[in-house]
Amino acid sequence: MGYKIVIVDDEAELLENLHFELSRLKPDWDIIICNMAYEAKMRVMKGDIDLLITDVAMPDMNGFELFSAVVDYNPDLPVIMMTGFGYDPDHNIVNSKQLGLQDVMFKPVDTDKLIAKIEKRLELN
Repeated sequence: MGYKIVIVDDEAELLENLHFELSRLKPDWDIIICNMAYEAKMRVMKGDIDLLITDVAMPDMNGFELFSAVVDYNPDLPVIMMTGFGYDPDHNIVNSKQLGLQDVMFKPVDTDKLIAKIEKRLELN
């Protein structure tokens, strides 16, 4: 089944690598990449996205702010948060989990594990 998945991260190389790997392994998925959280938020607000993958730390909006906006818009949209930090000084992950975030991945992201998390979240919806 063709799912639309938005990935947002301010690291261009990570975005390109994830786009390449996911598109290669799951050619029926439509992988949309954004390098700014606001751009991802606007894409989600169009209403045709099946899952969002977001970084925690971005220059225009942090992962919690994006997650909070997405949950307000569509509480059923699955979200996976990524972080390169072992410590979350602003408590973005904790705050997001309090609003219902279920999946967090640490960078560097293992593509096979990411696919498994995506498929699990999409099967539940």
